[in-house]
Amino acid sequence: MPESRLMFRRAVPGDLPDINRLLRQVLEVHHEGRPDLFKGGVKKYTDEELERIIADDERPVFVCDTGAGVCGYAFCVFVEHPDDNILTPIKTLYIDDLCVDEDSRGKGIGRFLYENVKAFARARGCYNITLNVWSSNTGAERFYQKLGLRPQKTGMEEILL
Repeated sequence: MPESRLMFRRAVPGDLPDINRLLRQVLEVHHEGRPDLFKGGVKKYTDEELERIIADDERPVFVCDTGAGVCGYAFCVFVEHPDDNILTPIKTLYIDDLCVDEDSRGKGIGRFLYENVKAFARARGCYNITLNVWSSNTGAERFYQKLGLRPQKTGMEEILL
């Protein structure tokens, strides 16, 4: 899909049906990869919670709109650690969730969304962008590496049951 037909913007309450559809897709990827941790067939947020998140300037939600609907989103959160004993006082934009509709993948939409989020973060004086990727989601890991992201830290676990 040519970028000229894509619109990057803040999410609005009218986007909830599309955002909910995409949130279900992400949840199913996580459920398939880690059914021991993620329930299937459930909803991550209520519509009321989504409306509060969308309205929160400290947790901006962006969408990629084709004109015919939302085909991707990025849930972001500003993170700062002022007056911390060990962490420097930098401003980070954490991408809590990024999704492109499964029918729209491979068309440059994810890159378009990420590059616009990056421009937003720069304009807001952020030092960096961070995100987490589940190790079972190898496609997402490859995608983020192609965008230039590199591992910052590694989470590890030992399952006891």
